[in-house]
Amino acid sequence: MAYKLQTRVTDILGIKYPLVMGTMGYQSTAEFVAAAANAGILACLSSVMSKTTQALREEIRKTKSLTDKPFGININLFPMISPLPYEDYIDAALEEGVKIFETSGRSPEKLVPRIKKGNAVFVHKCARLRDARTAERVGADIVEIVGFECGGHPSRENITSLVLIPQVVDAVKVPVIAGGGFADARGIVAAFALGAEGVLMGTRFLATQECPIPLSFKKKLVETQSTETMFVMRTLSDPMRAFRNKLTTEVEELENKGAPPEQIIPMLAGNVTLKAMASGDIEHALLACGQIIGLVHDIPTVKELVERMMGEVSAVYGQLGKTLSQKH
Repeated sequence: MAYKLQTRVTDILGIKYPLVMGTMGYQSTAEFVAAAANAGILACLSSVMSKTTQALREEIRKTKSLTDKPFGININLFPMISPLPYEDYIDAALEEGVKIFETSGRSPEKLVPRIKKGNAVFVHKCARLRDARTAERVGADIVEIVGFECGGHPSRENITSLVLIPQVVDAVKVPVIAGGGFADARGIVAAFALGAEGVLMGTRFLATQECPIPLSFKKKLVETQSTETMFVMRTLSDPMRAFRNKLTTEVEELENKGAPPEQIIPMLAGNVTLKAMASGDIEHALLACGQIIGLVHDIPTVKELVERMMGEVSAVYGQLGKTLSQKH
């Protein structure tokens, strides 16, 4: 039986468990997000997946047809070759009944009034202590903080989750969701010990049955060790921790040689990865991947994974209780 954990995060978001499935760009489809919502956790549709406001509306409607549980929209504020009309996306999502917005990347300050006017929950994901403080100052209801281990975009400060999370918890009054290096019940309990009230997991959910990446890629992730992640885009605006393959290795070599951005950026374009994924070419796709990949050993459904982790939380707490009660 799953262990019950009720926190400010579960109360604010209206979810059963204090878990968030990290937004995964083109992987965060309606079907995948709905699977997470139906499992009792939060997931967000990715704004970068929809190239028009109408496309976003359709994805929201599809998600609502698959779940009656809360889900959100991620507004990606990282630099893009073709920036999206974020204000229009927020307005459209509010009109479609979305009540949770997650922003990530640059400062979301200019978007906050729109979100708040719609009486929606505002969550900001960041990777630095000062950005967490800023998020709270501009109106975030919840702050997500990710350490150096995370897949995707950690900060250039290279501070690990174990060090960063308690600093953020001490610095802000709003609830904190901890990310970067979490994959099982032991990590969940550790995050709560550090003061977090929720846990963000991205990489672990890549290896689930509903995740829309090729099965060959999922099997490869199960076989992969923590050493098989690497940084790309160090010479661009935001370094990214990704799965090590032929593409990322080639990009790393080019960056080390001082190749100009116009040579590197086309290799990492979304359409390149989508084409590789569609053909099952795991060597030429850019896939954000965290160091916890070494803790991924199977490919369950999202619901099976969530129920297993939450069910094991009580066992971890129990073992801790025995350890702390031992007399010497």
